[in-house]
Amino acid sequence: MKKLVLAAVLAATASTAFAGNMAEPMMEPVVIVEEASSSSAGGVLIPLVMLAVIAAVVAD
Repeated sequence: MKKLVLAAVLAATASTAFAGNMAEPMMEPVVIVEEASSSSAGGVLIPLVMLAVIAAVVAD
């Protein structure tokens, strides 16, 4: 019985080792998407607001 189970396990593992084929792999084309930016100061607004809030809290 052990030999039968061992043979079944070996057969199952050996069959997955041959997955795939010998065909040339196909490369997908590279698509580059550039997004237009509205301004260079887009990331400055939030830190300036935080500085204004901190200055208002400290001034009180």
